[in-house]
Amino acid sequence: MNKFPSQISGTAVTAALFLALVLALAGVSIQQRGLAATTHQARSANAQTAQAAFARPSQAQQPSPPTQTQQPASAKRQAATNIRADGAQRRELAAATQAAPAAQSQQGVSAEQSPQQTAEQAGAERRAVKKYQVAAAREPKLTRAQIDALLRRKIKYVFVLYQENRSFDSYFGTFPGAEGIFSHAAKDTPGFYQPLTNTDGTAGTIHPFRIGPKEFAADTDDVDHSHPMIVAKMHIEDGASKMDHFAIFEEAKRVKKGALGAAGKPTLAGKQMGELAMAYEDCDTIPFLWRYADRFVLFDHIFQEMTGPSTLGNLSIIAAQTGQTQWALHPNEAYKDNGSQAPGVPVLNDNDPFWGSQLDKTPQAQKMPVNPHDMRNGVEYGTAINLTFASLPLTLLGEDAKTVAKSDTDAKRDLADVRDDIPFIASHDRETVPFGWYEEGYGKEPTDGDSGADDDDGPLDAFGLHASYVTHHNGPQYFGYVANNPKIRAQLHGLQDFFTALEQKTLPKAGGVFFVKGGFQNLFHLKPSDPDANVRKKFLGDDDHPGYSDAQISEAMLATAINKIAASPYWTESAIIVTWDDSEGDYDHVPPPIRAKGPDGSPISDGPRVPLILISPYARTHYVAHAAGNHASVVKFIDTVFHRTPLALLPDEQRGRALGEKEFGQSELGPQDALTPGVTDLTDAFSPSRLLGKSAPLPPAYVEIPDSLVRRLPAETGYGCSALGIVTTDRQRKIVNAIPRDFNPRPLTNPSQ
Repeated sequence: MNKFPSQISGTAVTAALFLALVLALAGVSIQQRGLAATTHQARSANAQTAQAAFARPSQAQQPSPPTQTQQPASAKRQAATNIRADGAQRRELAAATQAAPAAQSQQGVSAEQSPQQTAEQAGAERRAVKKYQVAAAREPKLTRAQIDALLRRKIKYVFVLYQENRSFDSYFGTFPGAEGIFSHAAKDTPGFYQPLTNTDGTAGTIHPFRIGPKEFAADTDDVDHSHPMIVAKMHIEDGASKMDHFAIFEEAKRVKKGALGAAGKPTLAGKQMGELAMAYEDCDTIPFLWRYADRFVLFDHIFQEMTGPSTLGNLSIIAAQTGQTQWALHPNEAYKDNGSQAPGVPVLNDNDPFWGSQLDKTPQAQKMPVNPHDMRNGVEYGTAINLTFASLPLTLLGEDAKTVAKSDTDAKRDLADVRDDIPFIASHDRETVPFGWYEEGYGKEPTDGDSGADDDDGPLDAFGLHASYVTHHNGPQYFGYVANNPKIRAQLHGLQDFFTALEQKTLPKAGGVFFVKGGFQNLFHLKPSDPDANVRKKFLGDDDHPGYSDAQISEAMLATAINKIAASPYWTESAIIVTWDDSEGDYDHVPPPIRAKGPDGSPISDGPRVPLILISPYARTHYVAHAAGNHASVVKFIDTVFHRTPLALLPDEQRGRALGEKEFGQSELGPQDALTPGVTDLTDAFSPSRLLGKSAPLPPAYVEIPDSLVRRLPAETGYGCSALGIVTTDRQRKIVNAIPRDFNPRPLTNPSQ
C-alpha cells in the first residue's frame, strides 16, 4: 500500500548508482557484517531424517505415465474408505498437536517444545504427506480437453484467499524443490549480491539473509513498492531485468545531503530499509503457509501481472488487466505522470476508487464505503477514474448479463466500453455463476465498536464502521457497473459475512467464485508475539501487508477460512487458491517477462514473482509446479472451470487490443487470460488420478489445522520447521546466515538508537 509514493531524489539515485558502479569496477568482495544465526531445531537429528522423505516431485521430474492404471474401487467402498481415513487422520493429527505447551504468549514469550513432542509432530506430518501421495507413475496421461471436462464436473466452488505484498523469495525462497534463492550458485543467481552504501558513505554489498522468531520477523516495516520503485529495483536493461537494485534503491530514499547539497551518506534507517528488502522468512515464521505448500501444490513461477502496488493486483485478479484497453480506447484517460500518483489508466497506483470518494455525486447514504482515515477534511489522498473494461463480475452473469445491466443507474458512462460484451456474454456464456467479494471492513465487523475488544482494538472512527477496511484493496469497487448497479453491488460483503455463510451453509448451491480479503485489524483479537508496545498496537492486521499486518495473525486468518471450508459441504467440490497481490518491493531473483509499456514508456508488466498455493480434494500433493503465469492465471483458471469466454476474447476487449497495437505498437495491451503466451491456467495442480476417481479425493482432515494451533501463535506453540519435518534449502546446504549487525526489521516503527 503506497498511499503517498515517495519520489526518489535525483541526487540520491545518482549517488547510489555511482557507488554501485564503483563497487562493480572495484570488485569489492562481500562484507561479512553479520553473525551466523543459531540454527533452528530443524537441524536436529529428527529433521535431518525427515529430509530423506522430502523428495518432492515437480513438472521436470515427472516420468511418462504407463498405459495401464489401477482400476477404481466401487463408489460406496471408496466413500467408506475416505470416511475411515478422514477420522483416522483427524485422530492422528490431534494426538500429535495436543502436546503443544500452553505457555503464555501475551508478553511475547516463546515456548519451546521438547524434542520428543517435536519428533512426534514431524513424524505425523511426514506420514500424512506420504499417505496421500500418488506416485508419478500412477498418474494417467490426460488430454487438455479431458482435464477441462473433469474439472467442470468436479469443481463448483472456487475460493481465492487473496493476501498482500510478499515476494516469492521472501516467503518460499528456501522451500525444497522450488526455484529459490539457493537453487543455483550465487554467481548464477540474478541479484544475489547487491550494492548497499554504508552510513559512513563507503560502498558495501548485501545478500539474502534469513530472519525468524528471534528477530520477530512476523512484523516488518513496509518497503516501497510503488510503480517507479518496482521498475527501478528490477533494473531493466535492453529489455531484461537484472533484479539487483532492490537494496540500493530502497536505501536511496533516505540519504543525507552533504555541505554542497550533493547526495552523500544514507541514514541508518535508510540502510536498514535497504537490508530489509533482502531479508527472507521460512517455516519458523509462517508454518501454516509452508504446511499448505508442503501438502498441496506450490507454484514457483507466478509473477505479479503489473509493476506496482496493491490496487493493481486487486484489479488484475478479476480483470487480467488494469485498464490497458481503456487507455487504447480513450487515450485522453492515460495517466499523466510516471504512474506514481496521477489518476488514469492503466491503473498503476493506490488511489482510492472513484466510487465512494468526494468526487462521487451519489447521495451519501448510497455511496460505497471508504475507510474514514482515507479522508482529510473530506478529501481523499487520491482518487482513481471510473473503470469501464470487462471483469469477472460481468462475465459471470452469463445469460443474465443483459437483464442485470439494465439496473445500472449511470449506464451511459459505466457501460460505454462493454456494450458489445454484454450481449455476447448473454448469448455465449449461458450459465450464471454466483460471485462474491468478501473483504474485512466493507460491512459491519465484530471489530466495529461493539465487540468488547480492548480499547486499542476499537474502531478508527466515531461510528465504528469500516475501521478495518482497506478501500483501495476492493477491486470491484473501481468499476461503475458494479458500484452503480444494486444487483452486482449486492455481491460485495464483509469478512465476517464469509465465515457466517460457511457456518450456516448459505453459499449458493450452484457453486460460484468467492474472493476473500483481510484488512487493518483481525476478527480474532490476536496480538503479535513481539512484546514491544508499538508493535502490539500497530501490527494487528490480517491481510499480510507489511507495515500494519502480522504475518502469523494473517496466516491464522487464512487457516480459519480454510478450516471452515473444509468443515463445510463445499469442500468436496472446491478449489482454494492462496496468493498475494504484489511482491512488496522485496527481493526476488527470477527476472519476469516484460510484456508491455505504459503511457510514459515505463514497463508495466510483468513484475516480480508472488507465491501461489492451490488446495483441493483433487490436487496433487507435495508438488511444486513450475508453470509460468501471473495474476491473470487465476482469471484463466476461473474461465476454464466455469467455461467462460476469456475476457481477452470479448468483442470490446479485442477492439481495444487492436487499437493498442495500431496506436502504440504493442500487442499485449489487453486482458492476459487468453492470447498472451506464457500464462498458465493452473490446471497442472490437479491429479489426473483423483479427477478420474482412481485415487481417493483428499479428506478434510488433510487440510485442516487444529484450532489449538490456529488460535495461538507459533511463539506459544513452538510450531515451525521442525514440527513440520521440513529442512529448508539453506539449512540443507549449511549456508551461514549472515544477518547484518545493524539490522532492524522495523526501522520506521522502532528506529534504532
